[in-house]
Amino acid sequence: MNANPSRRRFLQSAAALGAASLVGGGCTTRTRLPNVAVIDRDWSDAVRRRPVPARLYLPEPLPPQRVPLLVFSHGIGGSREGYSYLGSYLASEGIACLHLQHVGSDRRVWWEGAPFSVVDRLQRAAAEAEARARVDDVRFALDRMTSGELATIIDEHRIVAAGHSYGANTTLLLGGARVERDGRPIELRDERVQAIILISAPPFYGERTMQSILSPVRAPSLHVTATDDVIRIPGYYSDLRDRLAIFDLIGSERKSLAVFEGGSHSVFTDRNLTGGLQRNGELKRATRELALAFVRESFDADGLALAAWRERHRPLLARFVA
Repeated sequence: MNANPSRRRFLQSAAALGAASLVGGGCTTRTRLPNVAVIDRDWSDAVRRRPVPARLYLPEPLPPQRVPLLVFSHGIGGSREGYSYLGSYLASEGIACLHLQHVGSDRRVWWEGAPFSVVDRLQRAAAEAEARARVDDVRFALDRMTSGELATIIDEHRIVAAGHSYGANTTLLLGGARVERDGRPIELRDERVQAIILISAPPFYGERTMQSILSPVRAPSLHVTATDDVIRIPGYYSDLRDRLAIFDLIGSERKSLAVFEGGSHSVFTDRNLTGGLQRNGELKRATRELALAFVRESFDADGLALAAWRERHRPLLARFVA
């Protein structure tokens, strides 16, 4: 059966703000950039009784073939609106991007409660129960994206999981990272995830050895960080050394590392001033182009994409490994 009519029906419904009937929950559609449709969806996982808000960036018009999907997990205190520079750009280049909002560790940690209790809220958001819930959020979202009308749009064999900071931990678990509890490994890998992008990945705090956690990760991986990439949440300090250790210990046979000069931990978010006004924009542009090159090299047999990216952005780099 030709999938094109289903694609047309989906976009026509979305344009008329009727996509809720296809994806469940209310939605709003708007175009931020040429050739990009932006659809908000308010899913709810009935089994867990947990909302799963999401923002979907789609190429518009859709190409005749199914498109790759990148599913993005935000850092602590983030939301589905974040990292828009990445989602909108990749969609304009033919890659669907789904940005989730994890309700137990989203932006409400900053303002829901007394100001003096924000550290307690951050620590609760970083607890193990929320770490597992985040993985289940992604699983639930992938179920939605690979069934029904959406299955005619998304290529289920070209799915990338990506995340920043806490979201990079979520991505690692989806990619096969394995922790033990009571002598038994906890397996959270999702076989649909074919490649992973880790931006500012912190360690798994409180775990005794990182090697046993990271060696089971076999998916091709892209690691992105900066020399001034530092997390300063009380009890969760982490800097560039942790990013490099994760890169060294991960079990991916195909792995790449980009370390930008300068920057900051939050330069990879939508904040515009952190890391320096000029450098902020430079690193965002370089990061989104790097993600595109990685996806193309992972799925499109473009073995020169990362090398070409390195040549274009060499002045910004402190280190690059591919």
